[in-house]
Amino acid sequence: MAQLVRPALVALFAAIPMIAPLAAPATAQAQDLTPILGDWYGTLNVGVKLPLVLHVQADGTGSIDSPSQGASGLPATVSLSGSSLTVVLTSPAARFEGTVAADGASLAGAWRQGGGSAPLTFTRTAPAAAARPQTPKPPFPYRAEEVAYVNPASGLKLAGTLTLPQGAGPFPVALMITGSGSQDRDETIEGHKPFLLIADALTRRGVAVLRVDDRGVGGSEAGKTLMAATSADFATDVEAGVAFLRTRKDIDPGRVGLIGHSEGGLIAPMVAAKDPRIAFVAMIGGPGVNGERVLLSQTRALMLAHGAPLAKVDAASTENRAAYEIVKAEPDQAAAAAKLKALFVAGGTPEPAAERKAAFLSLPWMRYFLAADPVPNLKALKCPVLDVNGGQDLNVIPAINLPPMRAALAQNPDATIQELPGLNHLLQTVPPGQAPGYGAIEETMASAALAVIVDWVATHAKG
Repeated sequence: MAQLVRPALVALFAAIPMIAPLAAPATAQAQDLTPILGDWYGTLNVGVKLPLVLHVQADGTGSIDSPSQGASGLPATVSLSGSSLTVVLTSPAARFEGTVAADGASLAGAWRQGGGSAPLTFTRTAPAAAARPQTPKPPFPYRAEEVAYVNPASGLKLAGTLTLPQGAGPFPVALMITGSGSQDRDETIEGHKPFLLIADALTRRGVAVLRVDDRGVGGSEAGKTLMAATSADFATDVEAGVAFLRTRKDIDPGRVGLIGHSEGGLIAPMVAAKDPRIAFVAMIGGPGVNGERVLLSQTRALMLAHGAPLAKVDAASTENRAAYEIVKAEPDQAAAAAKLKALFVAGGTPEPAAERKAAFLSLPWMRYFLAADPVPNLKALKCPVLDVNGGQDLNVIPAINLPPMRAALAQNPDATIQELPGLNHLLQTVPPGQAPGYGAIEETMASAALAVIVDWVATHAKG
């Protein structure tokens, strides 16, 4: 997920507080749901516009997607009595109550959550695809080659695209590293393709670029232990990519560098600290503190930005701290999950949601990430280093992450750290007064931010 990590089972709409679970109707096995089967589209306005997709199935089950929040497949039950429709979610605890129009073309009613409600109408008309004017389009003045190689540490095949400038080379190259979550090679987020944008700009400047599907995405294998993988395991994927690039005659083996976004900005220094041949490291929204501090500050900032009451923000912070202590103190994954579930249920989270949240937080990835401190690796870097952070980044907050990063890189003679005002975690320009949401912004990346990254990498890659 472009952001460093998507907080587990955060309320679908943080602007409407969560409450205890609402009673769900029995599965509508005997009902005829034919008039409402399929997909419905609506937009909820809670200070920020949130597009929603409702999926209804014949057995009375359904799900809700919130594309702009990166949430999909939130389970729901659906009941229909005459023209009255009720859709109930348990996580988050919410419901939609509406009426099927006489012509069957719309569902009009209200979304209810946390004691609040907002009008909502679903129709069969899917919204037009959002404009993404910066996405590069062919023809391109360079070559693109589909590549694949095996990570010897895991035995998994990884697949990606290598873009090469015209000519025989050998070329300097940048290997791109995505943020947390399962990302494709373009790091596609709500229609935006920031890695494709950067790769296109760099290749036009004479720098080859390798962007790779994460494990289990596109052409890359997931393996049997994807849920057990940590940032350290993903670092071996990067090492395999570097080794692959160094075998190619059209790549200069001494000019292989790394570009990492978000969690990728944690992984890039991990790899470069072990490999003195890495030519440069560029981080976009890279962390300067351990994962626990990143997540605590991130969740708090996002909740406040979405309008959550301060009391609820403080309560969530207290619960998160307690949860992280459990994860750090309990080495057994099953035991940690049981303790986490008990914590969340005691705090009022519905049992099914508490169980799913506990399962996520007890994953090896989370245990590793909470303790992962980037400072030792940053201090060990001898190559040129760039870090670019958005001043309005609510995922990796500059005021918390940049001071320790600057201190860690103080002895590096070629380290550049830039905070660009008015930009978010994707380096998009944030409209004044707008709550976080990458999808609502047409811009994939502010042109000034793209220029900073491309100019720096092109200069150091060719140096």
